[in-house]
Amino acid sequence: MKFFDYDKNINNVEYYEILEDLMERWEHEIVEFKEAKGGYDTDKIGRYFSAISNEANLRNQQYGWLVFGVSEKDKVKHVVGTAYKKGDKSILEKFKYEIARDTTNGMTFYDIIELLPIVNGKELRVLMFKIPAAATGIPTDWKTNYYERSGESLVPLKQYKIDAIRSQERKDWSKQIIEGATIDNLDQGAILLAREKYKEKMAQEPISKEVDGMSDEQFLTKMKLLIGGKVTNAAMLLLGNSDFDYLFTAAPSIMWRLYGADGTDKDYAIFKIPFINVVDKVFAKVRNLTYRYMPNQMTLFPMETEQYDSWLMRELLNNSIAHSNYQLGGRIYVNEFDDKIKITNPGDFIPQRIENVLEVSYNPPFYRNQLLAEAMVAFHMIDTATLGIRRAYNIQKAKYFPMPDYDFSSGVQVDVTVYGKTLDDNYMHILYDHPELNLQDAFLLDKVQKGIQIEKKDADRLRALKLVEGRLGSLYLSASAAKSIEDQAGYIKNKGLDDQYYKTLIIEYLKQYTKANRKEIDRLLWDKLPDSLSEVQKKNKIHNLLTSMKNKNIIEKDSDNQQKSNWVLK
Repeated sequence: MKFFDYDKNINNVEYYEILEDLMERWEHEIVEFKEAKGGYDTDKIGRYFSAISNEANLRNQQYGWLVFGVSEKDKVKHVVGTAYKKGDKSILEKFKYEIARDTTNGMTFYDIIELLPIVNGKELRVLMFKIPAAATGIPTDWKTNYYERSGESLVPLKQYKIDAIRSQERKDWSKQIIEGATIDNLDQGAILLAREKYKEKMAQEPISKEVDGMSDEQFLTKMKLLIGGKVTNAAMLLLGNSDFDYLFTAAPSIMWRLYGADGTDKDYAIFKIPFINVVDKVFAKVRNLTYRYMPNQMTLFPMETEQYDSWLMRELLNNSIAHSNYQLGGRIYVNEFDDKIKITNPGDFIPQRIENVLEVSYNPPFYRNQLLAEAMVAFHMIDTATLGIRRAYNIQKAKYFPMPDYDFSSGVQVDVTVYGKTLDDNYMHILYDHPELNLQDAFLLDKVQKGIQIEKKDADRLRALKLVEGRLGSLYLSASAAKSIEDQAGYIKNKGLDDQYYKTLIIEYLKQYTKANRKEIDRLLWDKLPDSLSEVQKKNKIHNLLTSMKNKNIIEKDSDNQQKSNWVLK
C-alpha cells in the first residue's frame, strides 16, 4: 500500500523508507503513531519514551519510534501532518534536553527527524522520534516511574518485566563471534603491526622472542581476539580487512569533516577498518597549525605550540573507538572547525560525570567493550583506568588552553570538544601565574570562563583561593588574580629586569630584522627600562648594554660613519 510520495534524491531518503515500513508492517509496542496536529502533552511524551524504550529492550531491539503526524483509525494509517514544535530546528534540540531532565541517566531521543512526505500533491510535516532501548540491566524511567504500553494505554511496567531487565547479563559486544568470519578476513599488515605494538608495550626480550615464534592464529588466540579459532568483533574491528566489513551487522567507520568559518562543509573523508592504525590516518587530515599566544605578560616573545597535542588527540579518538556502542550502528565523527575539534561516538557515558573521571581514585564500574579495551591497551593504543582522560586534561592545563568539553546529555552519544586556541586571557594568565593549582581547580576555572554554572561548594573554594568573584549565577574571574599580575608588572617596571633580558631582546630583534640603528634600539628598549630612571639614565643604560655586547663580540657596527651606521650581529 502506498501511503505518500517523496523525492528519491533527497538526503534523508532512508527515513522516508523507514516511515513507509513502519506504517505498513509494525503493529507492536515499540512504535506509536499520533496525529498531534498541534500541541501535545510533554508528560505523556515522557511516558511513551519510557514505555517504548523498555519494550525495545525486552524485544532485543536497538530503538523504537514515536511518530507524530500519522493517524491510525481502524488499523489503517494516514499521513495527516503535525505542527508540533514547528519552527527553528533548535526548538527540537531543546526538547531533547527537556526530556533528558526526567529520564534514567539523562536519556533522550537518539534523533528527531522532520520529514515532508507528499499526499495528494501537498507536503505534510511528520516528526519521527527515535527512542533508544533501555540500557542492559537498567529500565528506563520517566520522573522515577517505569512505563509500558498495554494496547492503547500507558500503564506502570509490570514487576516481572522490571525484574527481566534488571537481571540481564551485560554482554561484551567485542567478545562476540562474527558468524562466517575467518582469520583470512583479517588484514596481514594490521596483524604485523599488532605484533610490533604488543612487543613495544611489553618491552621484554623473552616476550618478543615468544611472539616472533608464534603463528598469526597463536598470537591472536593469546590476545583472546580469536576464541576457539573464531573471529571476534574486536579482532575484526582492529585488524579486519576492509573488503570484508560487510560481515558486521553494521560496518563501523570514522568520518572526518572539515568546516569553514561560516559552518559550510569544506572537505571530508571516511575511514574503514582496520582501526589499529586509523587514528594516524585521521590525524593526518587535521590542520594542526602553530598557535602563538602570550600567557606571560612580562615578555615580548609569544609562546608557540601546535593547536592540538598529537598524544591527546590519539588518546581521545582511540577512547571513542574503545567505548562506542557499536550495536547502535552509528559511526564515529571527527568534526574539525577553525578553533576546535569535536569527536562524537555512539553510546552513553559510563562514568556518568566527567568530574568522576578526574578524581585520582576513580575506577569505571565496567567497560562496554572489555575485550576490545584490553586489546587496545595491549597494543599501546590507550591508557587504562581513565588515566588517559586525566592526562588529556593536564596537557590542556599545561598549555593554558581551555579544558576538553564532554557532552553526553542525549544518553545515546558522547561528544568531546578539544579547543585549539585560548578563550579568555584572564584564565590563561591565572593558570600561568598559579602553577600550583590542581586539575580539579583548573577544571572549575575553565567552567567559569565558559559561563557554566558551578556548585556552591566549588564556588566557595575558588573564592577562598581569591580566583573568582560575583554571585553564584554570574561568577567571573577575580580582579585580585588579575591585580597580582599588575602588581608584578609594576614591581618589575620599577626595579627593572636583568641586563641579559635586554641583550636577548636586541639579539632577537637583529635576528629578525638583520640590522638596527640607535633610534630603533631605543624604541625597542625604552618602555621596558625601569620607570625610576630618568631619560638621560635610560640613554646611558642602553649605551652601556651595546658597549658590553660589542666588547663580547656579539654585535658590531656595519660602518665607521657614526651617523649612518647600524648595529648587526657579529
